[in-house]
Amino acid sequence: MPDGEDYVLRPVMEGLCRYESVIDGTLSLADIGRLNDALDIRDENAHRAREAANG
Repeated sequence: MPDGEDYVLRPVMEGLCRYESVIDGTLSLADIGRLNDALDIRDENAHRAREAANG
């Protein structure tokens, strides 16, 4: 997406928040950052678990 919008919308697409909360200022950019960090950790943990399961 242009201008990094994918970073801002990723938590919305993952169901962690509503789009309205992003655009009306309910969530700050710091909140969006924390949510993205949590998603990155989740994805990394899932990747490691798959690697461990496959030997």
